Amino acid sequence: MPDPVTILAVDDVPQNLRLLQAVLEPRGYRLVLAGSGEEALRVLHDPAHAVDLVLLDIVMAGIDGYEVCRRVRADPATTYLPVVMITASGDQEKLRAIEAGADDFVTKPFHQGELVARVASLARVKRYQDTIARQAAELAEWNRELEERVRTQVDELQKLHRLRRFLPPQLADLVIDSGDESLLDSHRREIVVVFCDLRGFTPFAEQSEPEEVMAVLGEYHRALGGLIDEYEGTLERFTGDGLMVFFNDPVPCEDPAWRAVAMATAMQDRVAALAVGWSRRGHQLGFGVGVAQGYATLGRIGFEGRSDYAAIGSVTNLAARLCAAAAAGQVLVSQRVFSAVEDRVDGRPMGELELRGFSRPVSTFAVETTEVRQP
Repeated sequence: MPDPVTILAVDDVPQNLRLLQAVLEPRGYRLVLAGSGEEALRVLHDPAHAVDLVLLDIVMAGIDGYEVCRRVRADPATTYLPVVMITASGDQEKLRAIEAGADDFVTKPFHQGELVARVASLARVKRYQDTIARQAAELAEWNRELEERVRTQVDELQKLHRLRRFLPPQLADLVIDSGDESLLDSHRREIVVVFCDLRGFTPFAEQSEPEEVMAVLGEYHRALGGLIDEYEGTLERFTGDGLMVFFNDPVPCEDPAWRAVAMATAMQDRVAALAVGWSRRGHQLGFGVGVAQGYATLGRIGFEGRSDYAAIGSVTNLAARLCAAAAAGQVLVSQRVFSAVEDRVDGRPMGELELRGFSRPVSTFAVETTEVRQP
């Protein structure tokens, strides 16, 4: 049930207040009584009294009803509060009451039925106003919540965009969904690194127009990018024609060596198809890949507004040196990688290679790109 309508009755004659009580309270109205204009204003400013309507006598000692009504209208908190003026005379008082801001009138001695009808009508209007005000407040709150949600979603999208620059999409989604970026903190883990680049790219870039170089790189990157996502590798960086991807971090994966080799051979096939078109345009470009396995320190590096996810360690250098030693169309892998995949690929030993930056020769194997067998 709704709360009863609260009426502030203002009159400096106690008998008149008792009469209003006798008429209105039996009909379910709650009355708050004030014996002066000053007391009425205090009641209206008291949060304990949520007044719905004012019955206001005009002629009172101190502040009269006109002044009380003017102050009610001047206060933003009570501007629209219904006011019924109780008058003992005729049109002149009614005119002044209208000028003061009264909504209706009751003439003394008042007719009970008329009084109840006028009170009921204005109380209904007040309840409509309260409903509109409440709905407006709810709408404002909903708008605030919506704006907050939009801000949160925009922040999440920006965060996701930043993460997608250096993480596989499925990993970026995982970080966003969990809200946990601690897996991007610096840590040590065994990974498998794939390093690849184009053979003959430097002379091609020196002899070709920049637009043509960019067109070739665009085809090359698009061809390899889909494979990186497909095999769920972590792309560390593009450096012109050079590209480095690693597996088993930030989230560990099953059989990282196999994923790396399978991706590398798929890359060879895809670039070989591109090379046919490049050759028709007079560009003699090949593709070499190196794959190595070992421990590295990994984590997010960079500065505010720009960061990458990097792997630091000799394993990355080994993959890069194997890539440099690979001929066009060749995938060279370290002994550790080959041992993990030899039952699923056809390969041949390349002996121990002297690689720059390594004091000892490195046992190396070439994986035949057309002989990869699914496990």
